[in-house]
Amino acid sequence: MKIMKFGGTSVGTPERMKALIPLVNDSEKKIVVLSAMSGTTNSLLEICELLRSGSAHEALQKNSLLREKYHHTVDGLYETEKFRKAGHELVDSLFEHIGSFSAEQFALPHEKTIVGQGELISTALFHMLLQERGARAILLPALNFMRIDSDEEPDYPHIEANLKRELEKYPNENIIVTQGFICLNMQGETDNLKRGGSDFTASIIGSAVNASEIQIWTDIDGIHNNDPRFVENTRVIHELSFDEAAELAYFGAKILHPSTINPAREKNIPVRLKNTLQPMDVGTLITSSHKFEDYKAVAAKDGISVIRIHSARMLMAYGFLRKVFEIFEARKTPIDMIATSEVSVSITIDNPGHINEIISELEKLGTVETEHNQTIISIIGDFRPGRKGSAPEIFEALNTIPLKMISYGGSPLSISLLIDSLDKTAALRLLSKHLFKQQ
Repeated sequence: MKIMKFGGTSVGTPERMKALIPLVNDSEKKIVVLSAMSGTTNSLLEICELLRSGSAHEALQKNSLLREKYHHTVDGLYETEKFRKAGHELVDSLFEHIGSFSAEQFALPHEKTIVGQGELISTALFHMLLQERGARAILLPALNFMRIDSDEEPDYPHIEANLKRELEKYPNENIIVTQGFICLNMQGETDNLKRGGSDFTASIIGSAVNASEIQIWTDIDGIHNNDPRFVENTRVIHELSFDEAAELAYFGAKILHPSTINPAREKNIPVRLKNTLQPMDVGTLITSSHKFEDYKAVAAKDGISVIRIHSARMLMAYGFLRKVFEIFEARKTPIDMIATSEVSVSITIDNPGHINEIISELEKLGTVETEHNQTIISIIGDFRPGRKGSAPEIFEALNTIPLKMISYGGSPLSISLLIDSLDKTAALRLLSKHLFKQQ
């Protein structure tokens, strides 16, 4: 069985949605995971924010505009009056549900329910399109099997057992359509796998059914060796290892959600990145196979904050770093990079949600300084111990860019550098010019 996930731009218009039919409608059994249509999740989040702030009238206006957009989508999607009528009824039903939430009693569970409507709409519309075209397809609600545990991590035993039970009901259907992103929590409430979670959904499902391949379809033709939004003449990397892809996803490669790799890696299931606009392109294949090259790719991760702790108590002391790490652990805030000296430690984070609480606790240990609007540049390549020549070329390329931190030696696959975000574009272009000039 194959897993095929299509992102928001791939289902973003009636024309895009129709173009998926020949990709999914063949004799091979597959599970098709869909995101919300592009722009929908942001609009639903805006509705939630309006309700949270007490602006119920503005929320209803926003809801009406989004409903009207979907009515136009229905008109362009179906060829028969029967399915147009069913599509309009579906849209009205879902948006009446969204409009039923009041500002007075609005809470987080309501927000997660509203935000999840985007995937419910896209999958229902696509399933009806498959039916209109005569395909053997069923719509399987993700809430029937997808659940997270008390740590907000996938509950794999529950998912595997319930997905197997659901699939056994449909032995003759080749296409199973389901939602990405949404799930239930341990309280039985609608929840989500965080933003970008449709990729994660596809990988979790692939792991649960031991899929032959997990395909992630977007409007990009694979992972590039640099960011094509800022650098010209980038090229697609056709083959990557799981570890390399995980590093690139974590450090800024937008095409792939960072959580996607682990479930596939644990079951050794290939992940293929494909372009719905150019489906015949090879794309990027991610497997356990590893081919070392001096340089493979560069990625940039924005929104980084750096926290520097200076304390004379660090000198010749043990247990100091443990105390520091426990402060971040208590706030469930992951650390990206770390650098230490005799009396100071510098740490970067990409989630500033609890930064004020963290700083307050750290100030009990020493003097704390913070700096925001930073970027981590990660260079993926062959940095195994004992090799020479790679690092000097990187630093030569960036000799005009002030470096705030360097992480080298923690991984044989990457070097990470912290710079001011204002220098990001220049740094990416310099690295592309110096590291990929022979390729």
